[in-house]
Amino acid sequence: MKQEITLAGFGGQGILFTGQLLGRAGMLEEKNVCYVPSYGPEMRGGMSSCSVIISGSNITCPLVTEPSSAIAFNHASAEQLEQALKPGGILIINSSLTDKEPQRKDIKFYKITASDRAVKLGNDRVANMVLLGALVKITGILKPDSLIKVLESILPERKHHLLPVNKMALEEGISAVEALEI
Repeated sequence: MKQEITLAGFGGQGILFTGQLLGRAGMLEEKNVCYVPSYGPEMRGGMSSCSVIISGSNITCPLVTEPSSAIAFNHASAEQLEQALKPGGILIINSSLTDKEPQRKDIKFYKITASDRAVKLGNDRVANMVLLGALVKITGILKPDSLIKVLESILPERKHHLLPVNKMALEEGISAVEALEI
C-alpha cells in the first residue's frame, strides 16, 4: 500500500510536526518514507504544508503532485488541496475552521470538527492529532500505537505530561470517522 499525503494550513497548527510524526511512525513500521516540508518565512500564521509518502515498496520520486490523501487544516488549504487530489483521493478537513463543501464528485470528503474536539479535550493545540487519527482510520496506512510510540520518543521529557491528551485526541479522530461510517 502506498499513500502520498499532503497536509496544509497556517503555521502554528502543527502541520510539520504531524508530517514528521507520520514519517517516523512509517519508519517504525519498517515502511519506506519520504517527508518534504514547505513553509513561508513567518513563524506563525503563514502558509505551511508538507508531503509525506509512506509505501511498502521503493519510493522513486519524493515529489507529491497529486496526493492520494490530504488534510486541510483551514479553508484556504481545503480549496487548494481539493483541486490537487488524484481521482478517488481522500480529503479530510477541519470543519471547525471552514464550512467548505466539496465541488468534486470523484473524491472522498470527510468533515472532522477537529478544533472543537480538541477544545473539549482541554487543549486546542491537539486538533492536528484529531485529524491524524481520522487519517489513519480512513486509510489504514499506520497503526495508532506506532504514532503514540513515536510521539513518546520525540516529545521532550518536559512535555510528556501532554502524552495523554495527544493520545485522547488521536482516539477522538478515530471515533469521529467511526461515527461518520454508521
